[in-house]
Amino acid sequence: MSDLLENVAAFEERSRHLEERLADPAVAGSPGEYAPIAKELAALRPVVVAAAAYRAVLAGIEDARSMLDDDDPEVCEMARGELEGLAVDRDRLEAELKRLLVPRDPNDEKNVILEIRAGTGGDEAALFAADLFRMYSRYAERQGWRVESLSVSHGTSGGLKEIIASVSGDQVFNRLKHERGVHRVQRVPATESQGRIHTSTVTVAVLPEAEEVDIRIDPSDLRVDVFRASGPGGQSVNTTDSAVRLTHIPTGVTVQCQDEKSQHKNKAKALKVLRSRLYEAEQERLADERSSARRAQVGSGERSEKIRTYNYPQSRVTDHRAGVTLHKLEAVVEGDLDELLDAVHATLNAQALDAEDAS
Repeated sequence: MSDLLENVAAFEERSRHLEERLADPAVAGSPGEYAPIAKELAALRPVVVAAAAYRAVLAGIEDARSMLDDDDPEVCEMARGELEGLAVDRDRLEAELKRLLVPRDPNDEKNVILEIRAGTGGDEAALFAADLFRMYSRYAERQGWRVESLSVSHGTSGGLKEIIASVSGDQVFNRLKHERGVHRVQRVPATESQGRIHTSTVTVAVLPEAEEVDIRIDPSDLRVDVFRASGPGGQSVNTTDSAVRLTHIPTGVTVQCQDEKSQHKNKAKALKVLRSRLYEAEQERLADERSSARRAQVGSGERSEKIRTYNYPQSRVTDHRAGVTLHKLEAVVEGDLDELLDAVHATLNAQALDAEDAS
């Protein structure tokens, strides 16, 4: 408790300092100076408000405890009732403050590049990759986000070997960033005549979409290859060399796009994906992580590596990081993800705060 208040004190002191600056007529008369200060103060306000409420509850608990020794039994009973309610408020505010004190990810407000790939399991993995893309697309609709397909590789049974899409809107990366990893499905495939449950995997990567100001790519570092696009089964999509493959020579990162009939549009989409991959790799390098951005996010795609399991026979979804199991699989795959995402965020935020305290 004392550690929590010590952490909050720095926010409160900063808030007081910013309020004093805003009260300065010279600052108030300068829009260029006033706006960033007001923005920072607004970001601090939830912490300050929660801290004030938390201190009020702690004071109330002390007052109620002092009444437990009163000679009047009714006063003691009233104090015990107050303590029960105040204890609930205290726990709620502690959790809220811990959440607010987790350092914000600078990428939280960015759009994302969502990459979904079939892992172990053949056609069934490709079918589940299509199911996951549909799930995220439905969730995006609920959030008012926009989803744009950038690159698609179809499977042989109507599934998706790979799909790369741009998801844009408010707080997209913040909500989806913990979806990266291996998603495991357990169900009876449509082609299974014996009714046996199969286990397959799909890998999901969520990259913050990088702008040109984030990552500048020297044109001389790019090799551009054009070729004729083809669809499922090798059927020709068009008769011109509209598909584009970009190779970033210094890193070897390769991206290709063939969804559009225009070579120019395909190149623009491929550049968007390439820029985001390079940005993610640079972010991880700065964080001194040993593995590359791609491998760190999705692992190898083996069945044993998983962040979440979707068990169709039991209508169960289990997130192995949050320790949460929901028996509402049909709703989840239709895009009802908030309960699951909230649990994952709460768990990982608490872990991040504990790690920061330990350091």
